[in-house]
Amino acid sequence: MLDVIAKNQTTNQMPRYDYRESIRAAQRVNWQIEDIIGGDKRLDFTKAFMPESLARVSGLTFLNMDEMRILNQIRAHAYLCIFGLVEEFILPFVLDHVRPSLDENDYRVRAFLQFAGEEAKHIQLFKRFSSEFQAKFGSECAVIGPPSEVAKVVLAHQPLAVALVILHIEWMTQRHYIDSIKDDQVLDAQFKSLLRHHWMEEAQHAKLDTLMVEALSAGMSEGDIARAVDEYLEIGGFLDEGVKQQAMFDLEAFERATGRRLSEDERTEFVQVQHQANRWTYLGTGMTHPSFLATVGALSAAQRRRLEEIAPVFC
Repeated sequence: MLDVIAKNQTTNQMPRYDYRESIRAAQRVNWQIEDIIGGDKRLDFTKAFMPESLARVSGLTFLNMDEMRILNQIRAHAYLCIFGLVEEFILPFVLDHVRPSLDENDYRVRAFLQFAGEEAKHIQLFKRFSSEFQAKFGSECAVIGPPSEVAKVVLAHQPLAVALVILHIEWMTQRHYIDSIKDDQVLDAQFKSLLRHHWMEEAQHAKLDTLMVEALSAGMSEGDIARAVDEYLEIGGFLDEGVKQQAMFDLEAFERATGRRLSEDERTEFVQVQHQANRWTYLGTGMTHPSFLATVGALSAAQRRRLEEIAPVFC
């Protein structure tokens, strides 16, 4: 495959990405776990961790301000843990993708191996964060999983479908930081730093995964592309069930942390609001990202329109 891709659409032009430049860019922003967590770099539990546009806790009017902050922090813990979870299926998928061509393109191999190494580092970072969070927060916050079982379900699908899910996640990460986190001045500085460093490396991953989608889709018919999108949506449905379960876990964590038992009506509203917040965070923000839609549109204009029609459910 060529180092550079360039594809035109009726309404979009695909960006040009290069393996060699991706390596250089990643090396410029490389960081070590010990540089950004531990020691005097501590979470401030008097502050919110997640932007309200993702957490959506203010709509739960039966909560007071302290309770909203606590729920915000529970959501933040789940957020980074879920990133760690999805990166546990991204890592083997990337390695499987590059393995057959180890002797074909040195820059391509180096770029994807760097991608994999950074994902492994992120998994380690998020486990370290979870340990520190739980020690200071004072009560248990359960998270969906285990990662190995989630990976088994996701990786059972055809490669292009999985690559589309990964591309969705990579652009989702970019959107969260740029649109909601970067300029939010009320968030805890340490949590914001973790998100910023994650975003810095994921910026290159989004480019590399675009190239991966291009390679996997080469020579596919319109019917093949449609079936891949079918499976992308099946994985999305599986993840939607997961984030609904996460909303219920977050309810349990909230009641443990606050000692407050919500009424049945309040519990129902809590799960509905937080499930939709999770849908937007993990599904809607990726599915509607212009760069993700541009890539899908380059494969099939009909499949792009299909996703645009489905996306409002997750917004």
